[in-house]
Amino acid sequence: MTDGAILVVGGSGGLGQAICRRLLDDWNALVFSYHSNVAAAAGLRDELAGRGEVRALRADIRQDKDVEAAISAADAMAGGLKGVVFTAGANILQPYVSQMSQETWDNSIDIELRGFTRLVRLVLPVLRKRGGGVFVSVVSFANYWFPPGDAISGVPKAGIEMLTRAIAKEEGRFGLRANSVAPGVIDAGLGKTVMEKTQPAAFWREHQKRIPLRRYGRAEDVAEAVNFLASSRSAYITGQTIIVDGGLSL
Repeated sequence: MTDGAILVVGGSGGLGQAICRRLLDDWNALVFSYHSNVAAAAGLRDELAGRGEVRALRADIRQDKDVEAAISAADAMAGGLKGVVFTAGANILQPYVSQMSQETWDNSIDIELRGFTRLVRLVLPVLRKRGGGVFVSVVSFANYWFPPGDAISGVPKAGIEMLTRAIAKEEGRFGLRANSVAPGVIDAGLGKTVMEKTQPAAFWREHQKRIPLRRYGRAEDVAEAVNFLASSRSAYITGQTIIVDGGLSL
C-alpha cells in the first residue's frame, strides 16, 4: 500500500468510480469529489468504506474554496496527499462544431480546462511540501484519432494533456511525476450515454469492427492504466500518455 492519500476529482462518474475502486488496491486512503450525483457518491463511499480510509466531498471544480477543501481533506489523511487524479468532465454529447453555442463551449472549458488549471495551481504547493507525488489526468484519444463531433470533449482535454506534460517537465525536480490516460470509446459513463443517444445500435455494432481488439472499452480498462501510472510500478515514467482504445487510433 502507498503511504499517503490520493485525491480523485470527479469520482462519482462511470470512469471515476472504477478508478476509485482500483486505486484502493494500492492506496490506503482516498478522497473523491463529486458535483451533483449525491446518490452515486454515497453509494461508492459506502461500498469502499471497508477497504480503507475513504471520504466523499461535494465540490464544484469552478470554485477555489471547494477545490481547496478537497485538497485539505486529502492532505489530512494517512501521511498526507501524495497523488491526484483528474477525471472531471462536462455532461456533453457529440455536437458538430457548427452546432455548438458559445454557452456550450464555455461550460465545457470552465469545468474541464479551467477546472484543471485551478486544481494544478492549488495542489502543486501541497505536493511540493510532501516531497512530490503523482498526477494523472484522464484526457481523450480524440487528440490522436478524431471522431467527428468530439471537439467539445477533445479541445479542452488537449489543453489538459499539454499542461500535464508541462507539470512533468517543470516539477520533476521536486519529485512529482505527471502522466495522462486517453480513453477511446468506453462503454461506461458518458461514453455509454453517447452510444445510447447519438446513433442506433447498428451503427455501434459496425463501428466496433474498426477496433483491432473488436470490443469497446470497459471502465476497468481505464482504471487499470490510471492505477499503474499512480503507483510505484511506473516510477520512471513521466510526461507520457497511455492511449486506452483497443487500437482504434492506430
